Amino acid sequence: MEIIRELKEIPKLSLALGFFDGVHIGHQEVISCAVRASKVIGCESAVLTFSEHPRSLLTGERLEFITTREDKYKYIEELGVDYIIELDFSLVAHMTPQEYFDNILVKYFSPKFISTGFNHKFGVGKSGNVLFLSDHQNKYSYIYSATPPQSIWGDVISSSAIRNFIKSGNMNMASSMLGRDFSVKGGVIKGKQIGRTIGYPTANIIYPLDVVEPPFGVYAVSVDLPDGTSYKALANFGVSPTISNDGIKILEVYLLNFDGDLYGKEISVNFLKMIRPELKFDSLEALKMQISFDIQALK
Repeated sequence: MEIIRELKEIPKLSLALGFFDGVHIGHQEVISCAVRASKVIGCESAVLTFSEHPRSLLTGERLEFITTREDKYKYIEELGVDYIIELDFSLVAHMTPQEYFDNILVKYFSPKFISTGFNHKFGVGKSGNVLFLSDHQNKYSYIYSATPPQSIWGDVISSSAIRNFIKSGNMNMASSMLGRDFSVKGGVIKGKQIGRTIGYPTANIIYPLDVVEPPFGVYAVSVDLPDGTSYKALANFGVSPTISNDGIKILEVYLLNFDGDLYGKEISVNFLKMIRPELKFDSLEALKMQISFDIQALK
């Protein structure tokens, strides 16, 4: 898969349009639709997206994302896409739907197929929509498909819903909508090394900036290591109030049945379920006892 960050002509594409934060089950269907169509038509497929979320540029709001850009593109690549075309939203922010369609989509990509979600909006003031894309098929000789809403147990799948489930600690619903476990990754740093003194050494990573945060608490997780191995683990996300008062948020992970050095290595932490909120204990001995209880929840 090739990532393109400047406009250039790549004609006759099968395009999936959207920002695709999280690449959840609904997004996967939109993108897969474009990939399937490309194989039938005999052309290449592409995801057309933006380097920054349009809302953050229009409002100045700081947004929290479900995935980092790196992981988002990895998940998209796994769906078989040939290109990711990443545009600077400021270049198109003030275009009308017709201007965006003529000056970007048609001029550079002359699409043979376009796939979007059922509620896709584009153009200044979000005035372009699925009806616009449907109505212009004959004029521009492309086929358009709008993926209907996908749902899990009666809840419509959306990036907003997934963020809310993560923020509430409902990892089961978040993972069900994503089609995989919610995960974060980072390089292991040296902490205060208190865990090893009570028999529970942890691998510590700084929680990724701009990724939505779960509640402070203890979680059942799995951890993927660079060598391809995976371990059951217990994680604490928060400020470790029993042993620290610096207020720094850290994700600490105790890997079961692991003996090795992870400093400087990148690990992925996959959240399975929340066990309890983060608590402050009167002593390290009390903390040690609680950790032993928490580990039982992993079995």
